[in-house]
Amino acid sequence: MPRLLLATFFLLSVLSGCQLTGSSPTQTPEGITWVKTVSPPAGSAQVPYQQFELDNGLTVLLHEDHSDPLVNVDVRYHVGSAREEPGKSGFAHFFEHMMFEGSEHVDDHGKRIKEVGGYNNGSTNRDTTQYYQTVPANELERVLWLESDRMGFLLDAVSQRKFEVQRDTVKNERAFRIDNVPYGRVNETINQGLYPEGHPYSWPVIGYVEDLDRVDVDDLKQFFLRWYGPNNATLTIGGDIDVQQTLAWVKKYFGDIPKGPTIPATAPQPVTLEADRFVTLEDKVSQPVLVMTFPTSIPETDTSMRLSVLANVLGQGRDSVLYQSLVQTGQLLSAGASHQCGELACTFEIYGVGRQGQSLAEIRTLLTQTLTQFEAKGISDEDIDQIQSMVEADNIFALQSVDGKVSQLASDYTLYGDADRMNQRLSRLDAVTPKLVMESYRQWIKDKPGVNVSVVPAGRTDLVAAPANFNYQRPDYREMASTPKANPLALRETPNDLDRTQIPPPHGDVTVNIPRIYRADLDNGIHLAGTVSRETPTVTLQLSLPAGSLMEPNDKRGVAELTASMITEGGAGMSAAELTQALDKLGSQMSVNPGGYHTTVTVTSLKKHLRETLQLTYQVLSAPTFSEQDFERLKKQALESMAARADDAGWLAEQATSQLLYQDATFRAPQGGVAQDVEAMTLADVKRFYQQHYVLKDSEFIVVGDLSSEHAINLANRIQPWQPVPERHAQVARPVPRDEKSPQIWLVDKPQAPQTSIRMVRHGMPYDATGAMFKTRLANFNLGGNFNARINQNLRQDKGYTYGAHSGVYGGRQTGTIEVSADVRADASAEAIKELWREMAHAHENGFTEQELAYLRQSSGQQDALNYETPWEKAGLIAHIEAYNLADDYREAQKAILYSLTRQQLNAQAARWFDPNDYQIIVVGDAERLEGGLRQLGLPVNRLALDYR
Repeated sequence: MPRLLLATFFLLSVLSGCQLTGSSPTQTPEGITWVKTVSPPAGSAQVPYQQFELDNGLTVLLHEDHSDPLVNVDVRYHVGSAREEPGKSGFAHFFEHMMFEGSEHVDDHGKRIKEVGGYNNGSTNRDTTQYYQTVPANELERVLWLESDRMGFLLDAVSQRKFEVQRDTVKNERAFRIDNVPYGRVNETINQGLYPEGHPYSWPVIGYVEDLDRVDVDDLKQFFLRWYGPNNATLTIGGDIDVQQTLAWVKKYFGDIPKGPTIPATAPQPVTLEADRFVTLEDKVSQPVLVMTFPTSIPETDTSMRLSVLANVLGQGRDSVLYQSLVQTGQLLSAGASHQCGELACTFEIYGVGRQGQSLAEIRTLLTQTLTQFEAKGISDEDIDQIQSMVEADNIFALQSVDGKVSQLASDYTLYGDADRMNQRLSRLDAVTPKLVMESYRQWIKDKPGVNVSVVPAGRTDLVAAPANFNYQRPDYREMASTPKANPLALRETPNDLDRTQIPPPHGDVTVNIPRIYRADLDNGIHLAGTVSRETPTVTLQLSLPAGSLMEPNDKRGVAELTASMITEGGAGMSAAELTQALDKLGSQMSVNPGGYHTTVTVTSLKKHLRETLQLTYQVLSAPTFSEQDFERLKKQALESMAARADDAGWLAEQATSQLLYQDATFRAPQGGVAQDVEAMTLADVKRFYQQHYVLKDSEFIVVGDLSSEHAINLANRIQPWQPVPERHAQVARPVPRDEKSPQIWLVDKPQAPQTSIRMVRHGMPYDATGAMFKTRLANFNLGGNFNARINQNLRQDKGYTYGAHSGVYGGRQTGTIEVSADVRADASAEAIKELWREMAHAHENGFTEQELAYLRQSSGQQDALNYETPWEKAGLIAHIEAYNLADDYREAQKAILYSLTRQQLNAQAARWFDPNDYQIIVVGDAERLEGGLRQLGLPVNRLALDYR
C-alpha cells in the first residue's frame, strides 16, 4: 500500500523531546559559527545533527552515522520554478542541467563522482533545487571540491555550445516525461486551471518549450548570480564523517565564496475559486480519468495536518473510503485522494479512473455520492490511531538510509529555516481528532469549488464530466524577451588563492561491510538464508514460492499475476480492508509480486510486531478467500490495464523485443499476461495454479534484520506447509529463440508521437558472475553503461537528440539479451539510428582505449561501499546469491577480474557481441512520418503488428 501520508508529513517522530546543547561540542575553524546541536534521546526517530554557519551565509548541517563506509552530500538552493519570471518558465530546471556541465576547474562533475564508485544527480521542484551525491567515505573531500567549484566558479565555464545542447536536452526530457507519456500533461493542466496567470505555481517545473527557446546565456548568468550564492544554500553532509575534519574542508573550499544578494523571504500564496472550473484534456489514453482539485490552506499548519489525515482515510489504501466504495465494488478501476503542499500553497485532490468508454459525469456523481456517505459516517479514533502506527513505523524505517536522513534535514531547513521540526509535526498529529478532521472537510472540500479536469481519449469529448467552461490562454511573452534587462547583477569574483586544479586524493581506505550470511535447509521445504542487521529494530522478509510466470500453461498467460492479486484480497475470514487495517495497526507491510521463476511475498515489520505480522501473512497465504466477486473485479481491472499499456511507447518497445527474439508463447508474453488468455480464465484456473505452485517445497526465505540466526531459523521452522506438494511441481518453460536474422528495422506505429523509441536488440548469454557475460557487461560500461559512455555522450551531449541513451547486457537463468536504447526527437530518428550503428561498429572493430579501461576500474572498484546499506539492499544481495548459487564472496572474485582484465580481453568481448549486424532495430513512433527516412538507411523496413492481445 503506498504511504502517501508520509510525503505530506515528511517524517514524524514517535518520541518527543530533543536535547539542544548550549555550547559547541566541536572546535570550529575561523569563519564558521556553531549554531546548535540536536541530540535526540535514544530510540527516537529524530535525526541527530549539528548546525553551523559560514561567514558568507552558507548553512552547514552535519549528521554522523558510522554504520556504513559512505557519505551523502546534499547542496540545496532555495530556488525552484516558483522563483522564475513569468515568460521564462523552466529556467530553474534548465539551470540544474547546466550545473553538471563542468566549472572552471572541473571538466565533468558527474564523471569525477562516477570514477570513484559514487552516484550523483539533481532535482528541481517548485520551491528548491537539489544536488546530491553518495560516495565512499574516503572521497568526501573530492565532493566538497566539486560542489564548491560550481558554486564559486561556474560562469567562466559556460559556453554557448553547452547552453544549446542542454536546452535541447531539456526539451527532450519534456517530451520523454510529459508529452509522450499517457496522462503526462495532467498536473500541468490542473495548475493552469487552478492558479491565476503569474502565480508562481501556474507554470510547470519543466517549463514551456517556447519559453526555453527565448532565453539566452545572459539570462542564465543572471539567474546564477541572483540565486546561487552561498547565503541561499544549505550544505548537508551525512554518513561516516569526522566532524572536525569535515568542517576544515568546508572552510577550505566554501569559505571564500562571496555572498549573493539578499534573498527575500517567501510568503504563502494560497488561492481561491469562485465557482467550479471544468477543463477538458484530450490525450492518447485508453481510460478516462477525472481529477477534482480543491485549493486549501497553507503548509505546516494544524489545518494542513488535518487535511492530510483526511486524505489518508478518504483515499489511501485498500481500507480507504473511496477504495472500498468504488474500487472494491468494481465501479471504478482506481480512486484515491491526497493532500499536497508546496511552500506557497496546498491542494486537495480526489481522482477516479474509469473503464474504457465510461462517462466522467457518472464518475463525478459516484465520487460526490461517496463523499456524502463518508460525511454521514465520519471517521473514528481508531482511524487516527492506525495512522499514528503507520507513522511510527515509517519513521523507524526511514533511519535505514543516510541519504533519506540527509534529504529530510536539508528539505526542512531550506523551506522552513529549521531542520528540527519533528516535534511540531508530532504535536499537530497528536492534536488531530475526528471532529477536527470533519470540520476541515466541511471547510475546504464539501460543496467547495474546484478544478475538474476530464482526461479523455482523443476525439471522445462526449465522455467529459461537464462541458469545459475554462480554456487556458497563455499570454504572449515575446515582447518581454525584447525588453532591456534592468539592473543586471555584477559578477562576483571568488578569490583563487587555493589550487583548485588538483583533484583531492582519497583519505585512507574503506572497509566494505559485506553481510555475513547464515543458511539452513528446513524440514518444511524452506531454504533459509539471512543476515543480522541491528541498525534499526526492524525485520525484512522475502518468501519466494515456486509460482512464477514461466510456470504458466501456454493458454493461461497471466494466471500468476491474477493469483498473486487474489492472495492480497484477504484470507482466513479477513477481507482485504481488514487485512490492511490489521497490518497498518502494526506498522507492517505485505506485498505479493510474481516474477519469472518465483512469486515473492515481501514483509517489513518492526521487530516488536514480527510475530503478529507473520501470523497475518500465514493466514492469507494458507487460506486465501478466492471469492468469485473479487476474481471478476480483478480480471476486469487486468484487462483494462492491458488495454492501457499499449499507450506507452517504452512498453511497446519491450514487447516488440520479446516478439522478435522468442518463438514460444511464454517468453513472448508480456508481464501480466495477454488479454485473450485472461478473458477466458476462470477462478478454477487461479485455484489450480495456487494448489500446484504455492507450496513450501523449493521455496526460499530471506531474513534481514534485528534477529539472531537462531531466532530466524526458529521462526521459519514454525511455518507449516498448508497443502501437499503436487506430483507435477514447478515445471519451468524453456526459451525457444528465433533464428538469427540479418539486421532489419521493425516499425511499430504510435501515431503523432513527438518522440521515437529506438531499440537495437539481440540474444545474449544467461547470467554468469565471472564468465563471458560478466566480462561483456564490463565491456559495455564505456559503450552505454554509464552517463559518460559513448552513446550517451554522442546522442545527448553532442547531438541533443535525446534525454538519455544507454545499452545493457542482461542475463537470466536460461537466456539473456543485449539492448541499446534511446528515446529521441521524432525528426532525428534516422540520424540517431545512424549514430548508434556507428558507435557500435566502432566498439566492435576497434574496442576501447586504455583510458576507458582505467575509468572502468576506477568507477567499479569502490562501488561495494555503497551497495549494502539498507536491509532491502542486503536482502537483494542474498537473494541474488541464492538464485544463482554463487559464493558469498563472489564480488571479490569479480573485483579480481576487473583489476586483472586486459584491454585485449575487454575488446575481445566487444568484437564478439557488439557487431551491429547482429542486431534487430525496433522503432516505435509515428510510422507515416518516419517510414520514408528509415528506408533511406538501406535496411529492410517492416511494419510490426504486436500480438500482445
